[in-house]
Amino acid sequence: MIKKNMDETNTGYMKHLGGLLLKKVSDELYEFSVTVKDIHLNTGKIAHGGFLASIADTGMGTAAHQITNRRCVTINLDLKYIKSAKKGETLKGVIGILKQTKTLVFLKCEIKKDDEIVVFASGCWKIL
Repeated sequence: MIKKNMDETNTGYMKHLGGLLLKKVSDELYEFSVTVKDIHLNTGKIAHGGFLASIADTGMGTAAHQITNRRCVTINLDLKYIKSAKKGETLKGVIGILKQTKTLVFLKCEIKKDDEIVVFASGCWKIL
């Protein structure tokens, strides 16, 4: 059974990680924000790469669902870790829709703290 509402920004796994605040800016642009907490840190006391990957994946996947109004699943997720993020810092994700076909959505995401890029992500989602 496919759920009608696929917004997973504050349910299940993401709820455990603190959730995301996702908003639609335009038909091709979405934003989210999250504050780095203790549970997001690795042993080096910086945001864990898996956490950063999760917020990029969840943000882009939710944007893909919202533009298609159908369930979408990640086919490919490419990440470039550029800078670290520390506890208490607010991260802002800016998601852009690159292209939509009948069966695929291509997206990009920049996760920033202040004006510095922490992670650049891109990926492809399959429309089910």
